[in-house]
Amino acid sequence: MTVALALVRGVRALKTAQVPDAANDARILLAFALSIDRARLALVLPDEMPFAVQQRYDQAIGKRVQLQPISQIVGKRAFYGRDFRVSRDVLDPRPDTELLIETALTQDFNTVLDLGTGSGCILITLLAENLHATGVGADISEAALEIAQANADLLSTNPRIGFVLSDWFSGIADQTFDLIVSNPPYISADEMQNLDPDVQNWEPEIALTSGGDGLESYRTLIRNAPKFMNSGGRLIVEIGYKQGQSVRNMFEQSGFAKIEIFKDINGKNRVISGIWR
Repeated sequence: MTVALALVRGVRALKTAQVPDAANDARILLAFALSIDRARLALVLPDEMPFAVQQRYDQAIGKRVQLQPISQIVGKRAFYGRDFRVSRDVLDPRPDTELLIETALTQDFNTVLDLGTGSGCILITLLAENLHATGVGADISEAALEIAQANADLLSTNPRIGFVLSDWFSGIADQTFDLIVSNPPYISADEMQNLDPDVQNWEPEIALTSGGDGLESYRTLIRNAPKFMNSGGRLIVEIGYKQGQSVRNMFEQSGFAKIEIFKDINGKNRVISGIWR
């Protein structure tokens, strides 16, 4: 079988399973199976497909037919110009979260705490962009922390970073930070029922929702953050696009100043920041 024929078969299988963007996914998985850059795929289409590679491709297509996310199949996801290792134990990094990075980098900081760090993509990116800063990543999932540590090792931020098993602030020692960031679980219980299957069935529920109205994580974060912040420090969180005013009110009630809401590329509320007096 040629590489071209394998691609045709892969596209057909994904289309039959009604996988969105079947042709693009089939090409990504084919490049993955061949262990080549996707840009080189056209050059090898006439070549014979080695049997071992064909098996690897068929397995990858089979996983995508079951709507497993592409990132989990290939084991990585691009975020802010870097590839991060991912698995079913962590939330898949998304382009919307890059707005949190851009917001954080508008001001200098020496120390940062990332709550619910997951893959570590937020914290590691901030440290990679700010070479004099140090940081702590906290998560309630040991499996997630293993992924985060692997990413820190891969992206060479390990000497300036530490990870701790913690239910929000419970495992944080008597430390204070210039910057606290979080992309907490904010999907409401009702909204969970309408998520795409590749999110609902494959990503960790604990990273998606805290149940109820989706605001419980913010109540905990915003109420407790001041005890761990330096004067003039910033708290920056990602939010659901309908949650702006509710979360802003929490910032105000906890005594934060200069509260700002930032919109994503689609014009939707996505990030809120506030300064601790």
